[in-house]
Amino acid sequence: MAYNLLKGKRGIISGALNEESIAWKVALKAHEEGAEIVLTNAPLAMRMGEINKLAETCNAQIIPADATSVEDIENLFSKSTEILGGKIDFVLHSIGMSPNIRKGKSYGDLNYDWFQKTLDISALSFHKMMAVAEKQDAMNEWGSIVALSYIAAQRVFPDYTDMSQAKAVLESIARNYGYRFAKLKNVRVNTISQSPTMTTAGSGVGGFDAFFEYANKMSPLGNASAEDCANYCIMMFSDLTRKVTMQNLMHDGGFSSTGITEDIVEMISPKS
Repeated sequence: MAYNLLKGKRGIISGALNEESIAWKVALKAHEEGAEIVLTNAPLAMRMGEINKLAETCNAQIIPADATSVEDIENLFSKSTEILGGKIDFVLHSIGMSPNIRKGKSYGDLNYDWFQKTLDISALSFHKMMAVAEKQDAMNEWGSIVALSYIAAQRVFPDYTDMSQAKAVLESIARNYGYRFAKLKNVRVNTISQSPTMTTAGSGVGGFDAFFEYANKMSPLGNASAEDCANYCIMMFSDLTRKVTMQNLMHDGGFSSTGITEDIVEMISPKS
């Protein structure tokens, strides 16, 4: 059921790769709620994915952009305002990649050049997007900017390696730029710390299946799905959350507040 929560709003959604992507679900939901959107992803990711199908469904144009390139981001925002016919009301940053994880590097044996690339792609790109939006005065008053994060920013998950640092930096950028953008234009900036989710990116982390099941057993409400996350993003883009900013919002079925559950006790207790 649609509620017209984003009727008349314009947005940029990054990171939609295929139907499993959270960004894909957000784009569909934003379109359903009445928004006009532009889709963006890195050129390589676009060749690997199915973004053209999403664009057709959402009646959206695609602007390729390397999120580490300020020049590409400048083009993204200037063209988006031109295509959509006005300033931007919401932005989704759903961008993350670790060459170290892809290459199976352990935390004690990281390639530091790749580590810097992880930070640039997964965290500094968020700052670059907001800095460009500010300089171009591309955001509408009371706009909303959301980035997707993960609880590994606060806790240790060994196989998540350098992405843990990237998510911690991402959340810090949200707080600092959230303050700046609030004072400048009442724009709010938040991160959503999502449950482990069955996406192409998520399943690339070692031991993901076991961890997904563990998190599900540790969450009283169970893991939040990609569709659940899309609904949360839409709420954050809407006018219903105008005074929420600089927050890392846990969207994990209660995982982050749970010490242990009966399911975990039952799983590890000796069978009589």
